[in-house]
Amino acid sequence: MDTLENRLQKRIHVSLYALLFLTGLLGISVLLEGCTDKCEVTNEYTAYKPVYTSLEEIRKVSITQPEGIHSVGKIYYKDEYLFVNEPGKGIHVIDNHDPASPVNKSFINIPGNYELAIKDNALYADSYIDLVVLDITSLDNIHEVNRIENIFSNYNSLGFYMDPEKGLVTDWVAEKNSTVLKSDCNSGVQPWGGVYYDGGIALASNVTFDKSAAIAPGNGSGPGVGGSMARFTISKNHLYALDAGNIIPVDISDEVSPDKKTSVYIGWNSETIFPAAQNLFIGASDGMYILDISDPAVPKTLTTYSHIRSCDPVVVDGNYAYVTLRSGTTCQGFTNQLEVIDIQNLQSPQLLKTYPMTNPHGLGKDNTTLFICDGSDGLKVYDASDINTIDKKQLAHYDGINAYDVIPFDNVLMMIGENGLYQYDYSDPANIKLLSHLAIVHEN
Repeated sequence: MDTLENRLQKRIHVSLYALLFLTGLLGISVLLEGCTDKCEVTNEYTAYKPVYTSLEEIRKVSITQPEGIHSVGKIYYKDEYLFVNEPGKGIHVIDNHDPASPVNKSFINIPGNYELAIKDNALYADSYIDLVVLDITSLDNIHEVNRIENIFSNYNSLGFYMDPEKGLVTDWVAEKNSTVLKSDCNSGVQPWGGVYYDGGIALASNVTFDKSAAIAPGNGSGPGVGGSMARFTISKNHLYALDAGNIIPVDISDEVSPDKKTSVYIGWNSETIFPAAQNLFIGASDGMYILDISDPAVPKTLTTYSHIRSCDPVVVDGNYAYVTLRSGTTCQGFTNQLEVIDIQNLQSPQLLKTYPMTNPHGLGKDNTTLFICDGSDGLKVYDASDINTIDKKQLAHYDGINAYDVIPFDNVLMMIGENGLYQYDYSDPANIKLLSHLAIVHEN
């Protein structure tokens, strides 16, 4: 923070901090010197202050009665149960023995939870800066059995983390007043669209502030099945967790006593993680990183397949990787497409085909059937038996939903989106049938 403040002090005519102090305003007003007369811009800014929660409070896990899904996050399937994350709040446990009639069973309240993975009877979940281990041997008696504190350091993308007295930043509150900021070529403006000031941030009125984004980042016995947007995955006896640009291997040979290994830096823009054989495929905003985990405690980058800047989840099936690229404010890209990449030679991935999309997010593949969540354009299903003609073999298009991620498993597609949880029977890909829909519960 001091470095950023010092840099701003050199460029501003009146510091944001001083102006706040002198005027007693809750907003921010500052005149920045222009690099030229032609590039002076005036914007209206809103000030946000961080909200702190004590560590004691955020480290309370509880199991409550089932409740409706209010917002969508990651999904995970294990032993005929679905675990649906509600971003920042916890995990819905859904009995999915009958996909045509899923039963919302309970809710695991985990403050600051965005990711999850399961192996045998242990559920691993993030809680802001901690990794929590829950015993799910009996889903009627879920309870915390262990916790690695302070394992994650990059849950907050804006640079405000923990105060020894106040606790952890868990929210942002807008000040009542906003004022005018005159800038010279956006001096001091950060990549997320705002500036720092003493005690908080200021954001231009034309920039959307997603507070949750600012505080984030198999079957039978063994690991379950996660979606393509996941930042947690399990391969054999290791959990791999993305922590901003780092990957953290955690030895879970002893399920309830995880052992964190050395954090390995991959790239600042790592977003999603997918396991295949003894490799991890990392989706990043600038490409796909392929990691060798033959030594599971020390992932090593084999190669990087680069593309233009865009958000990027990836799934792998045999000799091919399927990557969706989408535009978005976080990724600052403008490309929306599906890429099929030949990975027979892991040291030299080759782009084979590109297909235009609307705004693709998660994807999944089972045998020759490819499922793509195309954002506001809904769920699209393709016959991908011939990678050169995928666009010509669309099997279904559900355009009345906003699709986020999918898990195809045992002829049942589980899809999460802004409209809720959908499940489809694709035992006959040419005749896909909707089985059930758990709708989002909107706040009054």
